[in-house]
Amino acid sequence: MKESLDTIYHKYFYDIYRFLLSLSKDHYTAEDLVQETFFRAHLNIEHYDGETIKSWLFTVAYRVYIDYYRKHKRIVVKEQGFFATLFDKKKLLLDSLVTKEEMNEIVTLLDRLPDKHKYAVLLHDFHGLTQREAAEVMEIQQSHFKVLLFRGRSAIRRRKAEENE
Repeated sequence: MKESLDTIYHKYFYDIYRFLLSLSKDHYTAEDLVQETFFRAHLNIEHYDGETIKSWLFTVAYRVYIDYYRKHKRIVVKEQGFFATLFDKKKLLLDSLVTKEEMNEIVTLLDRLPDKHKYAVLLHDFHGLTQREAAEVMEIQQSHFKVLLFRGRSAIRRRKAEENE
């Protein structure tokens, strides 16, 4: 590995944080899960097989979230404002492409999706992972990931069309 763990931490912290925040919907939980992610990455660095470090970290983060989810009862806090800080890096691009109202609408639609569909859309469309990388993170075949992504996007489009009628 060419980069030190400290460099990797600073480079990918916000990506991992935003991903975990979008799953947990709680700032403090996301911070704890990010720390657990990098702790596990440090402990399991020998299992890193040369794939892209970003997708490997997302895999670790996804597993950390699944472990957290299984250990705790699911409490859903419906807060629309958390996505405002979620896309700081791409704020200029998002401001020019999507209004805040449309973003809130998409977030609401995402929350209504089954978990697997939501994870697929978040990993690929919001966090920029390739389909192969996102499938690895979710530990599924790429063909199955494509189906989940298609169904997630279709459900969002369908529900948005229903709301606009």
